[in-house]
Amino acid sequence: METPPSPSPPLRADQSKFLFEMPKLDPARPIHGREDIGTVIPHRGNMMLLDGILWYSDDFVRGVAVKHVRNDEFWCEGHFPDKALYPGVLQIESAAQLAAYLYYRRYPDVGLSVFCKIEEATFRGMVGPGDELLLLCQDIRVSRRRFLCNVMGVTNDKVTFQATILGMSLS
Repeated sequence: METPPSPSPPLRADQSKFLFEMPKLDPARPIHGREDIGTVIPHRGNMMLLDGILWYSDDFVRGVAVKHVRNDEFWCEGHFPDKALYPGVLQIESAAQLAAYLYYRRYPDVGLSVFCKIEEATFRGMVGPGDELLLLCQDIRVSRRRFLCNVMGVTNDKVTFQATILGMSLS
C-alpha cells in the first residue's frame, strides 16, 4: 500500500519533525477500519485503541494509524474530571497496537505477541476528547521473534509523544 488514494485536505505541510515523510492522508478515510484491524491484532473492547489504518509501506516497515479520541471513553471521567486528557500510557499503547498490526501483517502465523519495553519516551503535548491522534511507527529491527520500533503521536500538526518500543512473540 505504498501510495494511498489522494484524499483531501492534505494533513500537513512541514513534516521534518516526524519519523518519516508521509503521503497526504485523511483521518476520516482509513484504508482499514476497526473491524479489519480486529482481524489482525488480538485487542478487543475498550482496549482496541486504533480506529483506522491510514497508510503502510509495502514491506510493513512504516505505517500510520488514527485514534479518534472521544469524550465517552473509560478514562475520561477520572483523567481528569475538569480537563480530560488521553493518558500518555494509552498513547503509547495505541502506537504499540499499530506496531503489532505491522508485525502481524509481516508474520501472520507468529501467535500472540506482547509489548514488553518502552525506551526514551518523551511527552510533548496534550491529547483530549475531540482530537485525532495520528500514530506513526517505523521499524528499527524486526524478526519473527521480536520487533523494535520508533513510534510517535501527532495531533494538530504537533508531536505529542515519541518513544522506542519492543514487542515479542510468546510462541
